[in-house]
Amino acid sequence: MTLLSPEPRGLLTGARYLAELDDGRELYLDGQRIGNPAEHPAFRPAAEELGRLLDLQHQPEHRELLTFKDPDTGLRLARAYQPPTTLEELRVQRRSAEFWHAEALGQQGRSPAFMASIAVGVHDFRHRLGAADPRFGANAEAWYRHCAQNDLVLSHALGDPQIDRSANPLDDPDLALRVLSENENGIVVRGAKQLTTLAPLAHEVLVYLSASFTQGRAEQFVVWFALPLNTPGLITLAREPLGTAPWGHGHPLGARYDEQDAMLFFDDVLVPWDRVFLLRDADLARRGLARINAWSAYVGHIRYRERLRTLLATATLLAESIGVSQFRNIQEDLGRLAGYAELTEYFLDAAENRGALTDAGLFAPGDTFASRVWSAEVAGDAVEIVRRIGASGLLMQPSPGDLANPRLRPHLDRYMRGRDIDVEAKSRLFRLAWELTGDGFGQRQDLYEYVHRGDLARNRITVFHRYDQSATRARLLALLDDPAANVQEART
Repeated sequence: MTLLSPEPRGLLTGARYLAELDDGRELYLDGQRIGNPAEHPAFRPAAEELGRLLDLQHQPEHRELLTFKDPDTGLRLARAYQPPTTLEELRVQRRSAEFWHAEALGQQGRSPAFMASIAVGVHDFRHRLGAADPRFGANAEAWYRHCAQNDLVLSHALGDPQIDRSANPLDDPDLALRVLSENENGIVVRGAKQLTTLAPLAHEVLVYLSASFTQGRAEQFVVWFALPLNTPGLITLAREPLGTAPWGHGHPLGARYDEQDAMLFFDDVLVPWDRVFLLRDADLARRGLARINAWSAYVGHIRYRERLRTLLATATLLAESIGVSQFRNIQEDLGRLAGYAELTEYFLDAAENRGALTDAGLFAPGDTFASRVWSAEVAGDAVEIVRRIGASGLLMQPSPGDLANPRLRPHLDRYMRGRDIDVEAKSRLFRLAWELTGDGFGQRQDLYEYVHRGDLARNRITVFHRYDQSATRARLLALLDDPAANVQEART
């Protein structure tokens, strides 16, 4: 049994992507089963925006940046799927990701550009997987090629259900996805995965372990695999949409970039053997987690830089629209936000300068783990600066219906305009700022920045344990052991 397509189809178009979402998946929203998500009002705007971005790959002016020629098939494939073998190829990946994320204003955390880089990581790790079981290495390579040569939109699932974090899955197996059995066709899995972003709009999901679940767990919980989202027994439950509203403003950011976060339920799902990449090897899973995410961490920082740029530009426009852009405290806030954006450039440059070849021959960005901790730490302050500048204006702006009302319009023109900006333009600007920082979409984006890089406390501890203090400690201990130095200190 196989779920890999025999003939590669090459680059996606927007039309093909939307058509492929009509695949019979078991998707639910508000208790109702959804047929084709591309035709449902809760999902259609975001699906169409993804389609627009995919179509950019076919435009002549973007072709060389966003695609590459596959040496095996001769097809043009998405640049994000190209395994970089040199620093220059990594930098081309960066420019391609910069283009994608600038188009999306840094709002697509799980964009195809991001998820393709994880598939590259699986491809890079194939030899290690193959050392554990030759089938798994071959499966990883075949799956990567399947994704790249068909330009699949991917999701990934790491975290297990948030039921009782103090309990052990050995005592309550529903706490984590587990392997129930094996047979000649594959493995059977039961359980759930939480917060699988983009699942309602993706072709496939890659399932592997979060860092919290690679330690101290029984072997039945250790598994990596990938499946189409229309696999029998795989249920996708979408959360409440954030980009639609029955009245007021159009919410352009939420409509376009609400990626949807979903729960996945695996109701005794058969995973074919050719879709299994790792099984019952916790040590390999621990080592592989960082390895396969090397490129996605880099691309994720490119996306975060674009989000910071969007927040900075929004804050600047707000300040100018109400005549406070020259105030010292406002410029200080804007300077701090500009500093955050500029620091992301340094982190990206550092990742490139620290880059090295892997044992599989790919050029991987160097580790900048501390920058991910920093990003989560400053994310809330970046949003707060925009809120502080917009202040009460973020809460009260007229809707398009208000602006069209002849009784209200004279008062709106007189009392709700700004400095050198009319009421219509000002209201659109402030509602955009509210959408970025205050409404459901903005709050989701803010929380996402805090949690998606992993548990912040655990990550800080990891930074502490990984940072090499040995040389400084040795110098300090030598100083403390020097009798002459300590006697002299005592005399003073």
